[in-house]
Amino acid sequence: MAGRIEDYALIGDMQTAALVCRDGTADWLCLPRFDSHAVFAGLLGTEEHGFWRVGPAHGADEAPPAADRRRYRGDSLILESEWDTPRGTVRVTDFMPPRDGAPQLIRIVEGVTGRVQMRSTLRMRFSYGRITPWVHKVDDTRTVAVAGPDSVWFDTEAETYGKNLTTYSDFTVSPGERVAFTISWQPSHREPPALPEPEASLEATEDFWREWVEHCTYHGPYREAVVRSLITLKALTYAPTGGIVAAPTTSLPETLGGERNWDYRYTWLRDAAITLSSLLRTGYREEARAWREWLLRAVAGDPENLQIMYGIAGERELGETELDWLPGYENSTPVRAGNGAAHQLQLDVYGEVTEALHLAHMTGLARNDYASLLQLKLIRYLETHWDQPDEGIWEVRGPRRHFVHSKVMAWVAVDRTIKLIESGDADGPLDKWRQLRDDIHRDVCEKGYDKERNTFTQSYGSQELDASLLLIPQMGFLPPDDKRVIGTIEAIQRELSTPDGFILRYPTTSDDTDNLDGLLGEEGAFLACSFWMADDLAMIGRVDEARKLFEKLLALRNDLGLLAEEWDPHLQRQVGNFPQAFSHVPLIDTALRLTASGAYAG
Repeated sequence: MAGRIEDYALIGDMQTAALVCRDGTADWLCLPRFDSHAVFAGLLGTEEHGFWRVGPAHGADEAPPAADRRRYRGDSLILESEWDTPRGTVRVTDFMPPRDGAPQLIRIVEGVTGRVQMRSTLRMRFSYGRITPWVHKVDDTRTVAVAGPDSVWFDTEAETYGKNLTTYSDFTVSPGERVAFTISWQPSHREPPALPEPEASLEATEDFWREWVEHCTYHGPYREAVVRSLITLKALTYAPTGGIVAAPTTSLPETLGGERNWDYRYTWLRDAAITLSSLLRTGYREEARAWREWLLRAVAGDPENLQIMYGIAGERELGETELDWLPGYENSTPVRAGNGAAHQLQLDVYGEVTEALHLAHMTGLARNDYASLLQLKLIRYLETHWDQPDEGIWEVRGPRRHFVHSKVMAWVAVDRTIKLIESGDADGPLDKWRQLRDDIHRDVCEKGYDKERNTFTQSYGSQELDASLLLIPQMGFLPPDDKRVIGTIEAIQRELSTPDGFILRYPTTSDDTDNLDGLLGEEGAFLACSFWMADDLAMIGRVDEARKLFEKLLALRNDLGLLAEEWDPHLQRQVGNFPQAFSHVPLIDTALRLTASGAYAG
């Protein structure tokens, strides 16, 4: 069985990523891109679906031992895991060099004390564990696995042997001895990739991350958490295009054993837009510029039919299929590849994209005339579509509704475009769009607000609440001291809080139906929403309460500072795809807000 979600570490090269468990097992790796088929899919199945373990040797009937310690080397994505065994201590360093040629996963074993028996167990399975490749030795140090268009090359000076369709290496390390292992992907019709240089690659990778982190402009009390989140966001960025994946995994469940399992290896405009916001406010202008260029390419030609998500190179077709040979993480099925929500109507996306472009403009990112033209085209679309029902921010798979958050974000799109025109950097019908802004505002306040309960509701005419309403003051739709804002915050605290104070997205059940969102079962506390609550509490002056909630959220991170999408308050576990950009971005935002307000301990 795969480890707990929080037992995994992330390593990556800004084009793909691997998850490595505490016991030294790489259980997830897609090659050559985030959205490619997995070579190691044990995370969503069993060891028969592919894995690579490097750790102290253990008996056939024994579970592999978990590392006694692990950490990232400084502010980097270089993972160091250490085991204390009866015969000594050993360290394994795992990393993926920023790509200059073939993608590589490098693992360096180093003796620290004593003499430790080690084993590398490599089981490569292509196409998400479905295909067993042809594996053969090329020479004493190089082995290749081939199936169809893919080949994976395994390089090591250690002696290797094959058994039961698995490649093994048994060896011993003494203090100061280092043994390196590398896998590299290459199209099978190409010449073999260059021989790896593990030690030089390690030095170059460390230099890359040290230099990148030096650009961070945040130096407040939460710097460790902010920097780790920024590194995670950088790792989720597809370097060739600037697209940002929501997470590097698919089908890690929101409910263990349930059906809420989605493929997050794509670029959601919403997630990427808020990521751009955090990057800009912490000094990363180049990443923000690259994302803006990705956006303009992705929506080029048909901006009125904006998709909510695209492939990492801007692909539009992300057809959803089920991988029925995989039993799923802790038997959570179906396992999905692709995402059928890509063509949903989510009007809030227009607001998030416009807000991101507005922030880029306000922070002095070099002007792009097409970005301004895009904003104007999006507003022309909203002129005649803002009052339609949609699927909303949470991609419900039930009937369309008039979601309040969607209307608020339509208002944001119009408001930010008016500001662009008023600054003199674009031309548009100001009077007409000011009237449109007023019309949307009035519509929301009349139809989306429950006077008796003093709270906005999830959708027009509904009784349910929705944590996305917490964004109303953050987007400037109403001021924080408005009684309707305060009433909404307090209602969400009462009705959507878990016993430990975290926030659910919305009620999944009600008295007259068991699936308000078109899906069976419940879900955990949504971490982004909990950060939004901390933000709102700080905005309405309850800063001490905001700080306490924020620090409780920081305590949910795993030992390496990583967060999944949700927290299961019953099982006290992280759930959902991992690590999740939509959790790390609001962490950064809340840290910045609390630092600015002075609301932190010490």
